[in-house]
Amino acid sequence: MSYDRYLAICKPLHYVTMMNGRTCFKLIAFSWVNGFMATAVTQFIMSQSALCDNKIDHFFCDTFPIIDLFCGDTHAFKLFLYTLSSIFTFPPSILTLTSYAFIILTIVRMPSSRGKQKAFSTCSSHLLVVTIFYGTLMSIYAIPNTIKVSGLHKMLSVIYTILTPMLNPVIYTLRNKEVKNAFQRFISVFFLRIYRKII
Repeated sequence: MSYDRYLAICKPLHYVTMMNGRTCFKLIAFSWVNGFMATAVTQFIMSQSALCDNKIDHFFCDTFPIIDLFCGDTHAFKLFLYTLSSIFTFPPSILTLTSYAFIILTIVRMPSSRGKQKAFSTCSSHLLVVTIFYGTLMSIYAIPNTIKVSGLHKMLSVIYTILTPMLNPVIYTLRNKEVKNAFQRFISVFFLRIYRKII
């Protein structure tokens, strides 16, 4: 998405030639392979380990709560996972942030305020979702997992696994005029009914 927004705002005349089916396929394939490799390596190593307990102190079977159930010292394995997570998480996030840095520079240089507003509205929703996703994901790895912050880890996990995928369709459909109008009608009818019940 960030590369698409970068081409649309920074190189609009080259958009059709650069964002073709082949480029889209490469971007999708890279994302899938990146996610599969990170998960496959982690799952393979975890399947070789013995569990001492079967009660997970978490909302779902996330990697680190499962590692806490392993027998023996898990420090080396956790260090390996931090390294692996950094390898698979930081490069895509840096590419996304770099493309948005170029987008913001291009928007600032635009002469018309209408053009700036249109360009910013094009990429602001995606930037919001990306910020929430990477912010919560990196916070989980940056904050040490202790009993005091285990509730915070659970909350952050819910945000990046449930909230961001749920926000995507909401944010992108609210930019549609018909959806906006229907949403405004729904809100006005809702508050009108509440107002009538009160009076």
